[in-house]
Amino acid sequence: MNRLWYTIAAVMVLAGLAHLGLLLVDGGPWDGPVSWRKPFTFGVSFGLSVATLAWVTGLAGLRPRPRAALVGVFTAASAVELTLITMQAWRGVPSHFNFATGFDSLVSATLAAGGMVLVVVTVCATVAVWRPRPEVAPSVLLAVRAGFGTLLASMAFGALMIAQGVTQARTGHQDTAYTVAAAIKPAHAVLMHGVLLLPALALLAGRTLPEERQRLRLVRLALGAYAVVAGVVCGLSLAGVTAAAPATASVLSAGTVSTVAMAALLWPYLTRRRPASAGGAWGPLRDRGEAPRRA
Repeated sequence: MNRLWYTIAAVMVLAGLAHLGLLLVDGGPWDGPVSWRKPFTFGVSFGLSVATLAWVTGLAGLRPRPRAALVGVFTAASAVELTLITMQAWRGVPSHFNFATGFDSLVSATLAAGGMVLVVVTVCATVAVWRPRPEVAPSVLLAVRAGFGTLLASMAFGALMIAQGVTQARTGHQDTAYTVAAAIKPAHAVLMHGVLLLPALALLAGRTLPEERQRLRLVRLALGAYAVVAGVVCGLSLAGVTAAAPATASVLSAGTVSTVAMAALLWPYLTRRRPASAGGAWGPLRDRGEAPRRA
C-alpha cells in the first residue's frame, strides 16, 4: 500500500507542477478565485499531505489496518478535492463558494464535504498517535504528536474558511466570501505541514545528536519556535491584518518566516557531527539513549 499512496502523491505533485508551467506559458492572474495557481498549489499541498500521512503514520507505529483505513480515506478525499479544483480551473470558474449554477453548487458542496472528511480523518489520526507507543523514541513520538496537532489546527482554520465563505456567498456577497477566506489562508498554511517538518527534524536529530535527551530537547525547542511563529501568523489572520495583502503573498511570507526562523534557531544543533559510536543513522527509531547492557 505504501507504494500506491506514494505514487498517488507523486502524481498530485506532478499535476500541480504541470499547472505551474501552464501558468507561466499561458499567463493569467496569480491571485484570485480563477487562476492556474489553484491547481498548482493544491496539487503540491495535497501530494505532500498524502505522502506525509503515509510516512508519519508508519513512523508512529500505527497498526496496519487502521493505518490503511486512515491513509486510504485521506488519499481518496484529497484526490476528489484536487480533481474538482482542477476541473473548475479548466472551466474558467471559481471552485469554492461558487453557486452560480446547479452544477457549480454541487461542486462547491462536494468540496466542502471533502474538507470535512479530511478533518475527521485528521482527528482520528491524532487520537491514534496519542495512544502509548513504547516502541517509538520519545523525540520522534513528540514530533509526530505535535505535527498532528498543527495539522488539526490547520484543518480547523480550513473549516472556518469554508463556513465563513459559504455564509457570505449564500447571502449574496460573493466577493466578500473570497476576501474573508483569503484573510485566514496564512493561518491555514503556516500550520499545514508541521506534521512533515517536525518529524523530519526528529529524524535528523537522530543522525546528529548522540543522546535521546538531546534529541528530545531539540524537538521541544523546534516545537516552541514553530508555535511562536504560527501563533503570530494566526493572530494576525484572525485580526484581519493579512486581508490587506494578497493572499498568496501572505501564505508565502508565513512559510518563509517559519522556515528561516527554525533554520536559524536549529542550525547550531544540526551541524554538530554525531560520534560514530552513538548509533545508526536512524537513531531515534532504535536508540533511546539508555546505557548499553553488559554481556
